[in-house]
Amino acid sequence: MSKKRDIFCCGCGETVSARFTDGGEVYPHRKDLKALPFWKCDACGNFVGCHHKTKNRTKPLGVIPTPELKKARQHIHRILDPLWKSGRFDRRELYSMIAHALDIEEYHTADIRSIEEARDVYRTVKELEASHA
Repeated sequence: MSKKRDIFCCGCGETVSARFTDGGEVYPHRKDLKALPFWKCDACGNFVGCHHKTKNRTKPLGVIPTPELKKARQHIHRILDPLWKSGRFDRRELYSMIAHALDIEEYHTADIRSIEEARDVYRTVKELEASHA
């Protein structure tokens, strides 16, 4: 019996019963990812990685993104991460400011569910960056 977990799938637009798998299935061309854990939506084929370096190594890294949303999240990290890695912002404080600006309780890039949400986050990060220049 395969392991299942309810996770929101952005491709399907609903919570799905995702199947636990490994990198050998989702990235067959990447030998370096073969042993890593993933959750896959069998309805649309999209997948999400796991917090594999923690005690709960099968905990999903947020919701299951579409390929387009995955690229948008990566783009957000490219503009967001340098702000706190440089010491310009405290990471927790920066994420808290983003949550406040978006009127949400807590911000995590992995919880972005749509391109519209990604655009809102992008604008918010750029505004925070400009206002603290």
